[in-house]
Amino acid sequence: MNLVRHPEKIKNPSNKIPKKPSWIRVKAPTSKFFQSTQKILKEKKIITVCEEAACPNISECWQKKHATFMILGDICTRACAFCNIKTGRPGHIDEKEPYKIAEAVHELKLEHVVVTSVDRDDLSDGGAEHFINVIKSIRKLNQNCTIEILTPDFNKKKSALAILSKNLPDVFNHNLETVPRLYPKIRPGSRYYVSLNLLDNIKKKNPKIFTKSGIMVGLGENKEEIYQVMDDLRAADVDFITIGQYLPPTSKHAKLERFVTPNEFDEYKKMAYAKGFLMVASSPLTRSSYHASEDFTIMQQNRKKNS
Repeated sequence: MNLVRHPEKIKNPSNKIPKKPSWIRVKAPTSKFFQSTQKILKEKKIITVCEEAACPNISECWQKKHATFMILGDICTRACAFCNIKTGRPGHIDEKEPYKIAEAVHELKLEHVVVTSVDRDDLSDGGAEHFINVIKSIRKLNQNCTIEILTPDFNKKKSALAILSKNLPDVFNHNLETVPRLYPKIRPGSRYYVSLNLLDNIKKKNPKIFTKSGIMVGLGENKEEIYQVMDDLRAADVDFITIGQYLPPTSKHAKLERFVTPNEFDEYKKMAYAKGFLMVASSPLTRSSYHASEDFTIMQQNRKKNS
């Protein structure tokens, strides 16, 4: 039985996907390091956002034995217009998943791990307790590994914030994804200020934690709107911003309005640093967990310099 990956997008008009410019093309994955990473993940039946979201950096990251683990299944309860994750009714939670993730981190010898998830609006806590179980398992088996989590917004999940604060990661990441004006079209199941408040509340409860957020560009936003998002994130004391080019997974996803040039990304980086971010990743191929390990080290160093 072939399930439709995005049933909500079937009736969408088909958008022409333009040819990628030279600065955004990547090589196909072929190296033995890529294959060994893939083998470990398949053996343990671990889902990665690298594969599910069709990330353009999968070759580079997996060659370095970097991977972003996706927990709580591979079916999301939201239907964001930009995302390639399957949508529908999720299945049962794999209670052994925290241990499987911890084992994979150990076998891949990761020094910094990123854990993300699908949205689970069907769960009373949105999956917050499962995130904590994963963090505990990783730390038990990998004491020197730093942990970054990329979470959903936990909208209307009143217990989530208290649960997440019980056992914190080193980096708490939640992506705003786009500017407020585009939310009804790009993130129809989400609310800009719910996402912003999550980041703000995590930092208020835990001032020493590093917080992080990211946006995509090329969806029709303008420069002033991007600068406003930067200001909003700094008002929430967010430390790290990522800015990357939106690339539509299929013709049924949100329309790509334009390719943003490398020079524009450099301008965004300069402006973000001027606004006070400790770390900025801004380039066409930047994704939320791209170079996460290296960037975390730089962010730590920058905080020490500023303290």
